[in-house]
Amino acid sequence: MKRLCHYISEYMGILVLVAALLALAFPDVLKEIRPTVINYLLGVVMFGMGLTLNLQDFKIVFSRPKDILIGCLAQFTIMPLLAWSLARIFSLDEALALGVVLVGCCPGGTASNVITYLAKGDLALSVGMTGVSTLLAPFLTPLLTWALAGKSINVDVASMFLSILWVVILPIIMGLIVKGLWPKFTEKATDYLPAFSSIAIALIVAIIIGANADKLIAGGFIIVLVVILHNIFGLSLGYLIGRTLRLSEPKKRAISIEVGMQNSGLASSLATIHFAVYPLATIPGAIFSVWHNLSGAAVAYLYKKIS
Repeated sequence: MKRLCHYISEYMGILVLVAALLALAFPDVLKEIRPTVINYLLGVVMFGMGLTLNLQDFKIVFSRPKDILIGCLAQFTIMPLLAWSLARIFSLDEALALGVVLVGCCPGGTASNVITYLAKGDLALSVGMTGVSTLLAPFLTPLLTWALAGKSINVDVASMFLSILWVVILPIIMGLIVKGLWPKFTEKATDYLPAFSSIAIALIVAIIIGANADKLIAGGFIIVLVVILHNIFGLSLGYLIGRTLRLSEPKKRAISIEVGMQNSGLASSLATIHFAVYPLATIPGAIFSVWHNLSGAAVAYLYKKIS
């Protein structure tokens, strides 16, 4: 069982890609699933993140505040501005533009820690950045979304704040509590958590793509291109910032990966909860989930090669 879970988590990118292709091929199977299921699945992923976190992971905030500040500033400026710029350059309609902006305004994704480890980056910095950006998300994600998309779409900042608390922060806190109360159980469970998280993310992607398969097939090339560019530019600019500031190679890699890999499941969840009148807004997050796992694996391989 452990070996199976290891393979599932190691080949997460392929699993998510297969789920997306199956959803495109057999959308009717998934259309009956309520979109609100996405929120519960994301909650499972965040609960798993809480189980794997350790309060010592946040010591880096106090021991290396400059690194965390640089990383989080890059996270919440590069990706939102890239999203807004790409949406305008490619003249995306309101729904897709909103979805791209939501992805850009979300915190770093949990898979970034695994990719940073494989890329021989600064793992402590990666974990610290993921934790801090996730804690900042209830405040910054709604405000940035409102600033970049609020002129054309009604963005309820307070409601989004509460949603992120319920869907992201509360499950993480519950995970930390469970870990504190039952450490032995948690230690055994961590062998299986990455696999369950991978399956949950694959299901999120499948549900979204299945619900919008016809529209995605009809005109999905542009949004796929935008998502790919968003991710690649994020990875590149994150590394460039580290290089400009003359950071060490492991730090540059960590910031690059943290900036380029987003919690795109949260973007899809927020689109489902708050922008149901724009169903296409969920698509960029789903495509990003597929692509950034594939590109992350490729980047990790590239960084290892040039070590």
